[in-house]
Amino acid sequence: MSDLRVRFAPSPTGYLHIGGARTALFNYLLARQCGGTFVLRIEDTDVERSTQESVDAILQAMDWLGLDYDEGPYYQSGRFDLYRSKIEQLLREGKAYKCYCSSEELDAKREAALASGGKPQYDGTCRDLSQERPDQPYVVRFRSQRDGVTAFDDAIKGHICFSNAELDDMIIQRSDGTPTYNFVVVVDDAEMGMTLVIRGDDHVNNTPRQIQIYQALGYAVPQFAHVPMILGADKKRLSKRHGATSVMAYRELGFLPEALVNYLVRLGWSHGDEEIFSKDELIAKFGIAQVGRSASVFNPDKLLWLNEHYIKTGDSQRLGALLREYLTAQGIDSHAGPDAAAVVRTLQDRSRTLVEMAEKAAFYYLPEPLYDEAAQKKFLTAAQRPLLQALREALAVCSFDATGIEGAFQQVVQQAGVKFGQLGQPARVALSGSTSAPGIQEVVQVLGRERCLQRLDQVLQRFCSAA
Repeated sequence: MSDLRVRFAPSPTGYLHIGGARTALFNYLLARQCGGTFVLRIEDTDVERSTQESVDAILQAMDWLGLDYDEGPYYQSGRFDLYRSKIEQLLREGKAYKCYCSSEELDAKREAALASGGKPQYDGTCRDLSQERPDQPYVVRFRSQRDGVTAFDDAIKGHICFSNAELDDMIIQRSDGTPTYNFVVVVDDAEMGMTLVIRGDDHVNNTPRQIQIYQALGYAVPQFAHVPMILGADKKRLSKRHGATSVMAYRELGFLPEALVNYLVRLGWSHGDEEIFSKDELIAKFGIAQVGRSASVFNPDKLLWLNEHYIKTGDSQRLGALLREYLTAQGIDSHAGPDAAAVVRTLQDRSRTLVEMAEKAAFYYLPEPLYDEAAQKKFLTAAQRPLLQALREALAVCSFDATGIEGAFQQVVQQAGVKFGQLGQPARVALSGSTSAPGIQEVVQVLGRERCLQRLDQVLQRFCSAA
């Protein structure tokens, strides 16, 4: 067992988005490859914005993607006593101090700094106060280093160096007594023994501040790996304007988890020209060293292509169970009808999503197909009545397997002296409602004898009666 310990630490203020899912995936793959430990931590110190609904959505998305974690979920909201003790330690050791500046004073300082061309950072007014002010509200600030530099070697971006003069004394405890993100993340990562922190590169600027806190508390500093962000086609940060960004929204749209996992890992990581990977292959081949330094562009068409591949090559029994869920979502009862796996096999080569498959499968389960008006007027007329009547009679007595059904069609075609298409298209419309259904003999076999005869009777009576 490796001593590698990695974590995914989402904030439950919304759903699990695509960028967060990719970060979780990278952590998961590396832990599985190295025999390390993958930890899930819910960073819910923002009491006002954190919700149980968001927690549930994150856990559901992790489960759907198959990103099983070894420890957790841990909740920061249950660790406040630990954070307070560490803040008190820093205060005692003079590594943090109480700041009594009001919001109005801080705003004025920022405006003055900006007006003079400086950075809007805290000027250290309370840094060296000799006496406390017990009747005044305060925040606690970390006493950052003012001289020298803070540097680290990022596993993705290489050597990164910050001048300490650029780092002000950040707040580590708010006036209401709650700790801030940049403080608690250090305490948690250190106390939980994280050896590698993989996260989005929007956290790069937080890292030097966090490193100084690690050092002040006497913690070992872990290695960092900052993953470049994901952009939309317009090269701007991925957001709702680019389409769905929530992981579970893709489930609702009919995507398979393996397609999304495969796609996400390829956003920034490459392995030659290979595009398609099973989870086991990803575990064997993934490496942080192959993650690029530049941002990746989200391509919905590429994701759709992968989903189409996984549907086409997927297990029909599993897809059948999933298909029933999507049919139910469309208000269709799939239990009084053909075997779902058999239905899937007729549609795997012509469906890009499970929603699309459910729409195409609806005719199998509806009491009566929804007839395309143009197809009905062209193919279900009195002129086709003799052919459909002959097909009905042949299907009533043939053996109901692939060979018997093919024989029934051939018998009608030969006796009527017509080409197969002259029978196949009217039959397809009669049984499915449109001309775009799967192969007609497949449809017949999956529908079953009773339902085929019933539909042909309905069509002969409703559309094909003699003029």
